[in-house]
Amino acid sequence: MLPAFGLYTHIRANLYRSAFLVGGLFFLVYLLTYAGALAAEAYWYPHWRLQSLLIKAWQDLGQAFPWVTGATALWVAFAYKFNQRLIGLAVGGHEITREENPKLYDMLENLCISRGMTMPRFEIMETDTPNAFASGVNEKQYTITLTRGLINMLSDDEMEAVIAHELTHIRNGDVRMMIFAMVIAGVIAFFAELIFRSIMNSGSRRSSRDSDGKGGGGMALMIAAAIVGVAWFLSIVIRFALSRSREFLADAGAVELTKNPDAMISALRKIEGRSELQEVPSAVMEMCIDNPRSGFADLFSTHPTMDSRVDALVRYAGGHDLDPAALEALRNPQALEGPADAPPQDHIDQAGQPNPEQTATTPQQDGVFLPRGQGRKLRMPWGPPR
Repeated sequence: MLPAFGLYTHIRANLYRSAFLVGGLFFLVYLLTYAGALAAEAYWYPHWRLQSLLIKAWQDLGQAFPWVTGATALWVAFAYKFNQRLIGLAVGGHEITREENPKLYDMLENLCISRGMTMPRFEIMETDTPNAFASGVNEKQYTITLTRGLINMLSDDEMEAVIAHELTHIRNGDVRMMIFAMVIAGVIAFFAELIFRSIMNSGSRRSSRDSDGKGGGGMALMIAAAIVGVAWFLSIVIRFALSRSREFLADAGAVELTKNPDAMISALRKIEGRSELQEVPSAVMEMCIDNPRSGFADLFSTHPTMDSRVDALVRYAGGHDLDPAALEALRNPQALEGPADAPPQDHIDQAGQPNPEQTATTPQQDGVFLPRGQGRKLRMPWGPPR
């Protein structure tokens, strides 16, 4: 499997993407400013020709340019400095100390020492839903948040794999890029709705001021509304068009750190289908290790499927997927419940007594794991291993 920390091209690409996202934010704000200016001119001068209104709105944008640029830069600076506090308010997590949970704290510390990384903050979100995410844009802000449900569900090896996964997101620059995408989507959505409502109000007032229907005011309002719609759509595309390969690479980084692909696989399988955090915004779910929320026809899904991620670990990291029976037991534990003390049927001989030979078999022999290479064959986004 490709080593995640060796993929400097991916890290460098994330830096370029982050700069592109910030530049995209300014462009979309300018676009919305022009739409607002066009709507205002159409309201005040409904009898003007369309061309004159378009030119006047362009002049208005030139006059407002320094103010709009300054306000946008101020918002980016505010988001850069306080994004972690805003996320903390949204999820309601609290910091983990060594005294409170020395085992988890030592796991994170050892993983950071192994890679020479500055140790991020460690927080717990009090919910029974199993999930985890990393956040922050610099070493002073980087935070790994685990839910209480995840801590109670996973074994030590599985928990270490999840922590290593989130550390890889920090190391690869994925977290910073997602924060910038969140800032863009939030700002553009707010101003797009504000300007769109202004356009609708301008249209209703214009109908009473311009009963003869002459002039380009009506067409200008339609163009302004279309510009707002395009800006909003572009912000959504920017937010969701981020490469989903980041999750494959974070899984690879977890294996590189822990040398235990089976722990990563079993953690993913336990989380699968149970990770929906109803109480947090969609933007936070996009940063989680699993996001079951998806867009239209999976076009805007922020995460690859669990099956494809597990298949990557099986095919390229030598991991072993759970067999269908064990997988069904994880997904529907009540469906396969039996007497608490009853051994598995495969471990009972004809006399009805436990079979020592079967009971002593390894997990691979009794069907808990599939042999290497027998997972579903899916094409990986980075191509065949080299």
